[in-house]
Amino acid sequence: MKAVRVHEFGGPEVLRYEDVPTPEPGPNEVLVQQQVIGVNYSDTQYRRGRYGGELPFIPGHEGGGTIVKTGADVNGFRPGDRVVYAGQHRLGTYKETMAVAASALVRVPQDVDLKLATAVLNQGRTAHYLTHDAHPLTSGERVLIHAAAGGVGSNLVQMAKRRGTYVYATVSTAEKADFVRDLGADEVILYSEVDFEEEVKRRTSGEGVDVVFDALGGDILLKSLRCLKRKGHLVTYGQTSGPPPPLDWPQRGLGSIYLSYHTGPDYVHPGEEADRRDGEIFGWVREGELKVHIHGEHALKDASAAHREIENRGTIGKLLLIP
Repeated sequence: MKAVRVHEFGGPEVLRYEDVPTPEPGPNEVLVQQQVIGVNYSDTQYRRGRYGGELPFIPGHEGGGTIVKTGADVNGFRPGDRVVYAGQHRLGTYKETMAVAASALVRVPQDVDLKLATAVLNQGRTAHYLTHDAHPLTSGERVLIHAAAGGVGSNLVQMAKRRGTYVYATVSTAEKADFVRDLGADEVILYSEVDFEEEVKRRTSGEGVDVVFDALGGDILLKSLRCLKRKGHLVTYGQTSGPPPPLDWPQRGLGSIYLSYHTGPDYVHPGEEADRRDGEIFGWVREGELKVHIHGEHALKDASAAHREIENRGTIGKLLLIP
C-alpha cells in the first residue's frame, strides 16, 4: 500500500509518498480502508521534529473509512461499517490502510457524511470539552476565542454561542472575519491590523472578558491574561506559536485570575463520556446546528502541498487528504 513517510526532519519537501507493508489487525483491532485523512497543524510540528521521535515515521492522527477486516476478540464492529478515529498523539494515519484499536473507533451514523465526520471529530471533541468541562460556559459570559477561523476555533465559536455567551473572535484576514461572523461571532478583531489586547479592553470599557480560549501560546499568553476581567479564566490548550516566555509574576495591575492547561487524553476516554460527547457533536452536524467547513482536499500523494497550505495560515476550517 501507499503511505507518506518522514525520513528526516524538515520542511514539507521531506514528506515521501512510497510503498509500505499493508498492516494486519491484531487482537482487538480492525483494518480500515481509509477514505479520508485529517490534516492538523501539529502534523507539521512532528514533521519538523519539534516533538522528537524515531525516524522514519508516518504522520497523522485522524482518519475515517470502512472496516475491511477484524482481528480476534473484536465485538461491536464488522466489515462494511463506516468509522472515524482520532488520537491526541501520532498514530500514523497518512496511509491507505490503517490498523486501529476497536476501542478508538466511532461509528458514523448513516445520515452523516464521512468527510464531515472525519473533519469534525477531533476538533469538535476539543471544542466540546473546552466549553463544557474545562470551563463550562454560562449564558451572559463574554468570551475571547483566538484563531477563530481554524478547525477548533470555528467549533468553539458555535458551541460558545449555543451556551448563550457573547463572543469576541480574533482572526488574521477579512475573509476569515466574514467566516466567523457567519458562524455567530458577535465581534471580530483582525489582530493583523490592531492590537487585540487594546481592542478587547476598548470594546469592554476596560472590564475585560470572562474567559479566553487560547491554542497559540507564545507571546499571546501574557496579552490574553491582560484581557481577563477580575476572576477571569484563561483556558490554554496548545502552543502553535511556541511556548510562552517566563512569566514575570505577579503582573502589576492584574487582578485575581485563573490559568489552566487542557489536553485531549484527559477528556476523551472510550466509554460513556466519549459516546455522549460524540453523539452530541454528530447530532448537531446532522441537524445543521454545527457547521463544518472543509477548506480543501489534497490527494495523499500531495501531502506536502497540504502542509505548505496549512503552514501559511491561509486555511479556514479543515483540510483533508484523500488516499
